[in-house]
Amino acid sequence: MRLQDKVAIITGAAGGIGLTAAQVFAREGSMVAMADFNVEQGEERARELREKGYEVTFFQVNVADRQSVDEMVEKVRGTYGKIDILINNAGITRDAMLSKLSVEDFQTVLDVNLTGVFHCTQAVLPAMIANGRGKIINTSSVSGVYGNVGQTNYAATKAGVVGMTKTWAKELGRKGINVNAVAPGFIETGMTAKVPEKVLAQMMQMIPLARLGKPEDIANAYLFLASDESNYVNGTVLHVDGGIMM
Repeated sequence: MRLQDKVAIITGAAGGIGLTAAQVFAREGSMVAMADFNVEQGEERARELREKGYEVTFFQVNVADRQSVDEMVEKVRGTYGKIDILINNAGITRDAMLSKLSVEDFQTVLDVNLTGVFHCTQAVLPAMIANGRGKIINTSSVSGVYGNVGQTNYAATKAGVVGMTKTWAKELGRKGINVNAVAPGFIETGMTAKVPEKVLAQMMQMIPLARLGKPEDIANAYLFLASDESNYVNGTVLHVDGGIMM
């Protein structure tokens, strides 16, 4: 198995891409710390995975709150003794055209999608440095690379994630820590489920593969970057978008 005996923290793991990633990582031998704000859903999903024989534990966290993040990381270290992998998957949207975007919605998205990535990464560093190695995978978006109408806040955070990824790859490489990012395109999740059919049809016309991606497509990209197969990959943004922005 590709992640045998590795300990992975996956944020936003109670549903969507994060939950799929937890399932994939557990199947590949990882001990998975499912971190999410949603306690009820997160504990239920973790219980379901444990019933299948996987080593999975749920930890509540608000990634926008540093104390909450520090407490979660310490609990993970106390439970598993180490941290090998961090998947900064948690993210939210508060879409609006610039003229209608509230200051509150702008800041809320920054707090979770950008500052939350900073909090979680800085918090796991002592454990990874002590191990002499680690894998950090950040979730960006095609919106962060190319922009998207109505997503000033979201695109700004995802562009920021790219900048942090490349900076950290340069800073942490000498410590044995690889830092990379995944930039998903349009994926079948709760977010896209709210998009009108007409808009989805227009989106798919832009995608050479002529379909939306599946959460498994992103989880498998996480898996590659978390595994030993990517040990010489550092500072990369892996686009998983069906070729939408070629």
